[in-house]
Amino acid sequence: MANSQLFLRKPLPMLLAEARGENRLRRILGPVQLTSLGIGAVIGAGIFVATGAAAHNVAGPALMLSYVFAGLTCVFAALCYAEFASMVPVAGSAYTYAFATLGEMFAWIIGWDLVLEYAVGAATVANGWSGYFQTLLPGLGIDLPGTIARAPIIYDPNVGGFVGTDGIVNLPAVIVVAIVTYVLVIGIQESASFNAAMVGIKVAAVLFVIMVGAFYIDPSNWRPFAPYGWTGINIFGNHVAGQTDPGGQPVGMLAGAAIIFFAYIGFDSVSTHAEEAKNPSRDVPIGIIASLLVCTFLYIAVVAVLTGMVPYTSIDPSAGVSSAFKEAGLGWAAVIIAIAGVAGITSVLLVMMLSAPRVFLAMARDGLLPMGFFGAVHPRFRTPWKSTILVGVFVGTLAGFMPLDALLHMTNIGTLLAFVIVCAAVLIMRKMHPEAERPFRCPMVPVVPILGILSCLLLMFSLPAANWWRLGVWLMLGLVIYFVYSRRHSVVAKHAGLLR
Repeated sequence: MANSQLFLRKPLPMLLAEARGENRLRRILGPVQLTSLGIGAVIGAGIFVATGAAAHNVAGPALMLSYVFAGLTCVFAALCYAEFASMVPVAGSAYTYAFATLGEMFAWIIGWDLVLEYAVGAATVANGWSGYFQTLLPGLGIDLPGTIARAPIIYDPNVGGFVGTDGIVNLPAVIVVAIVTYVLVIGIQESASFNAAMVGIKVAAVLFVIMVGAFYIDPSNWRPFAPYGWTGINIFGNHVAGQTDPGGQPVGMLAGAAIIFFAYIGFDSVSTHAEEAKNPSRDVPIGIIASLLVCTFLYIAVVAVLTGMVPYTSIDPSAGVSSAFKEAGLGWAAVIIAIAGVAGITSVLLVMMLSAPRVFLAMARDGLLPMGFFGAVHPRFRTPWKSTILVGVFVGTLAGFMPLDALLHMTNIGTLLAFVIVCAAVLIMRKMHPEAERPFRCPMVPVVPILGILSCLLLMFSLPAANWWRLGVWLMLGLVIYFVYSRRHSVVAKHAGLLR
């Protein structure tokens, strides 16, 4: 019985019935708002946080091609996400898709993994938000003491490990997480409107960076184009190809793609809001694909400008774009970019913290988590308010005490695993339910899903070995919860007569 339950699939009619249930979320998001949410999650973290560190430490100017490779990988995954989101317009994203195709235990694993992706991703951008915010404070005559300005540890690539600082807590990161949590509890309409305003500010800033910075490009800064090489591949922590840094971590174009892949994870968060879309079968695929295409173009253009304005060795890893303009003698522009960076990263934080509670909600509806807490929808605001507050506490703790580098890498491996499962699920669903209505169909099946799986696995192998250990520990913790609680309370298993 246990084995049959582990691979028990959630019937498609049950999924569709949930979308019509009374305890569902409010359908108020159109294609423009969904696209804005996607851009809100994507643009910001990659440009304002990840780009500087990746160009300086891992890829050099070849980071342009790192974004091309990562973007192409995301296109494969995005087409698969879009097909599922149009078929099953309920909360839960890849968790829901895995439950319909791979079975209960795989669904639990990917749901647990998604929580890691969104929560740790949110902590990462809160950390980056704090860095940009603190670059603005000296202009206001404010100088934060080191004890409340940074995490107590940082990652030093020169020694290949963590070293202590004089910090006690990254207080600005904790405060912005608390503010965003409050906004999210109030409601999705308010959150979407706030996000739209932040997106407008940062897209204008990105276009400003591209247009102004283009006049200060020195092509000699692009030479050597790939100072760290073209690969940088590990397999489960064992070095296979390319160079390594002093700490033994892979560097190079592919290694850069694996690290900045974090910058792309926003587009998949659009699918977690399918239950809040007015016309999900049409609007969600539009939101996913449009936000991905817009952001890929902007990323490549910004990296070209950034590495062309100053030598990659002079880029500040913690605030790459604004420091490049300062280095070029455009101090006034650096201030504008820093302000836009604060706004832009705020919207990334909002979308990521918006997504994690909706995964919890989907899992609670299936009985895999306590419904009274994780499935509680506020009677007035119609938001999963209790799990939103829990996620806020978890994110605030990580952001306040963990360094940016460790958070960045941990997010990437969780995201890539989710993409692998979604691409595989499309192949399985096409085989199991060829007759199911698909308002949007992923083209060139099975070629596109297979390419998505292979490219995601390649990037996963390019990540440092420590990420595999962190992912393994997190998933083992999740499996303990599954076998102790979730398996005994599964709604789908009760419906199938496997539990009393």
